[in-house]
Amino acid sequence: MTDFKLIDAHHHLWAPQSDPGQVGYVWLKDIGAPKPFGDPTAIQRDYLIAEFLAEPAPHQFAGSVHLQCDPNVPDPVAETAFIQGMSDATGHPLMIVAFADLTRADFAEVLVRHLSYPNLRGIRQIISHLPARPAISFAARNLLQDRVWRENYAVLAQHGLSFDLQLYPEQMEEAAAFLALHPDVPVVIDHLGSPYDTSTTGLGMWQTGMTVLAALPHVSVKLGGYAMYLGADLGAAARHVTQTALDLFGPERVMFASNFPVDSVHLTYGDLLTFVLGVLGDNPDVRTAVLHDTAHRFYRF
Repeated sequence: MTDFKLIDAHHHLWAPQSDPGQVGYVWLKDIGAPKPFGDPTAIQRDYLIAEFLAEPAPHQFAGSVHLQCDPNVPDPVAETAFIQGMSDATGHPLMIVAFADLTRADFAEVLVRHLSYPNLRGIRQIISHLPARPAISFAARNLLQDRVWRENYAVLAQHGLSFDLQLYPEQMEEAAAFLALHPDVPVVIDHLGSPYDTSTTGLGMWQTGMTVLAALPHVSVKLGGYAMYLGADLGAAARHVTQTALDLFGPERVMFASNFPVDSVHLTYGDLLTFVLGVLGDNPDVRTAVLHDTAHRFYRF
């Protein structure tokens, strides 16, 4: 299988240097400021669709999914407009997962504005929060316990939107209890559930949480974000979390995700694909599901 149709279910496109869409990027312009995944300097530059489509690997893109990249932009709808314009201009099927702050009173209004762009498919607001680890927390508090956030989450179902869930293993059981209340909102776990602790204890906690989430039939998972927590090491820990995710969710709820250009800090696109293909094995049905069909169905291409 040297050439195949691929949907990349999680990548970013951005232009902090030229900003033709007047998005007003924040962290991407704060050169060198540490992020939970490390030093971002190498990726704090324009990364647009031509460069993404040219990533060297033996594949043919059948489509891809852009994930919101900055919760602090002045108007998150400007990012959606910018990405929609790239899809329209190139003809590349590019579905959009946008940002909207579920804690804000104007959430419903922002959502309606996002929905004016036909490629919108879902919302992501990162909830990754560890009270004792502020340096690697993306959220300043536990959004799962915020009343307004919980109420606004239910609004997603009214518009047929999905939710991209980025969280830490310590949050998984609480998240599963909440998600069980909303089976009409499809959910996909980003970055393999953020396995930041690869000790025996840490991976045990991760597996317990992922098992609880996998018991919810409306929850899927992305094989991606390896460099976020494992750096360039695609060894035993990476193989373990990948195989475990496949076993827990089944290929019909698993999708490939490059997390480029973030993962490019440590890995090439070819590195990621070669590793994932190796874990998937030779079964063509498994490969087709993870590399194309699951994302095609989930994001409604």
